[in-house]
Amino acid sequence: MSALSFATGIHHVTLITRRVQDNVDFYVGFLGLHLVKRTGGFEDAEQLHLFYGNAEAEPGTLVTFLVWEDGAPGRVGNGQVSEIAFSVPQNTIGEWLTRAITHRVPVEGPLHEFGETVLRLKDPDGIIVKLVANGPPMPDMPADGLAVQRLRAVTLLTETPEETAAFLGRFGYRPGPASGTLQRMLSDTDAVDVRDASGYVLGVPGTGTADHVAFRAADLAAVERAEAELSRRNASPTTLHDRKYFTSLYVREPGGTLIEFATDGPGFAIDEEPGHLGETLFVPPHDLERAEDLKVLLPQFSLPGEPRMPRRNLPFVHRFFVPETPGDEALVLLHGSGGNEAALMPLAHRVAPQATLLGVRGRAAEEGFPRWFRRLPAGRFDQQDIRSEAEAFAAFVEGGMDGYRLDPEQLVFLGQSNGANFLAAVMALHPGLVRRAILLRPMLVLEEPPVVDLTGTDVLMVSGRLYIAAPSARQLVAWLRACGARLTSHVIDAGHPLTDQDPPLVREWLESQRQI
Repeated sequence: MSALSFATGIHHVTLITRRVQDNVDFYVGFLGLHLVKRTGGFEDAEQLHLFYGNAEAEPGTLVTFLVWEDGAPGRVGNGQVSEIAFSVPQNTIGEWLTRAITHRVPVEGPLHEFGETVLRLKDPDGIIVKLVANGPPMPDMPADGLAVQRLRAVTLLTETPEETAAFLGRFGYRPGPASGTLQRMLSDTDAVDVRDASGYVLGVPGTGTADHVAFRAADLAAVERAEAELSRRNASPTTLHDRKYFTSLYVREPGGTLIEFATDGPGFAIDEEPGHLGETLFVPPHDLERAEDLKVLLPQFSLPGEPRMPRRNLPFVHRFFVPETPGDEALVLLHGSGGNEAALMPLAHRVAPQATLLGVRGRAAEEGFPRWFRRLPAGRFDQQDIRSEAEAFAAFVEGGMDGYRLDPEQLVFLGQSNGANFLAAVMALHPGLVRRAILLRPMLVLEEPPVVDLTGTDVLMVSGRLYIAAPSARQLVAWLRACGARLTSHVIDAGHPLTDQDPPLVREWLESQRQI
């Protein structure tokens, strides 16, 4: 790797965002990049992965995002990329400053770093994005407006700056100027700024942080040589991956930052025509069998100028899925323990392909996983928590119907396990709020459920004969009937997990409801 004849530099940078729509609006709408690929993640196909770059998706222009929709924020610190920078034409820095102020993008500057004029911005996740005025002057404003050019630099935070800088030499970087705690490393096309952050906190993965930076490899043989050399030198563990659009090697530099060494080819045009990059959602080749489910699970978004679903500030994290040809019906989905707002979307889409889906995330947590209410020792449930969360959910439903213009006559609530238990409690504590409900593997969790008037409320209940909570499910049946609900109850040969028997029962019940 010491004698590289291939043009060196950054291939791409990968970061993590918590809100896909805001991310698209910033990187496409504000910075002027092109969305050049949208896929399910290669490590986790249920995680959306977006690629931005120039129209040709050339290495060196690419910044990619793993979408952790409404995910927990991380902490920028040692062992991470802390800043990214793009080149812009030298004579446009004033226009960019005006644009940032107009779009209410946090901005600092103009500043001067290594003799270059710089604006420091923050994207919607708080990631520092610098605009560096080192590109060729632009004679006239292009018809499609301002747009950043290639990646200019990234900044690495490290407690071992000398070792980190030396490690970068393996990828074609050489020492450049230094300034304070920064050592600039130069390639043929860009720079890596190594910041001595001794004594600073360690980075914590999460939204608003970077996952890795990738450097360019001439070809697969170069990646394989790098793997062999790093293995001989007892560097950190390496992993080689075929990412369809490039082949790459992952390794951590001495300061802890994850480094990828990626080939330029075969490139992003192998499954989309040039000029149409980023228009189709792809799933990784090893997950093709569940492609349709994944396309429902992954969060939707609109490009700037396209119609979009408005976003309302409501008490619960929530997500919509809108089918290509939506009908009038909407299903509100309440996941089971450990699920999230998207967990029931594939099932709901299969049984009601034209329904708009509104997935909601419970606000309680157990061992880090979402639930709808707290669980107490000895198999008991926190009754006050059930009541307070039910009140908040009622406010969410009323606010959602108003804010999203949902027709209460067209709403169907579908809950599984913990979500079904909570939904039944909501019906008891706020009668009339839920008019149609599907309860899959439910049980009665209110210790003293009030007898309320559920006349006109339609309920489908599917219990598992082998489920440990079957006795409590029978109590729920008795309570629903005592309250006057129109109940359709099925007990199937199943335990707690859903089976192939559930979708036909749900589909048949929904069809009967449409005929009422």
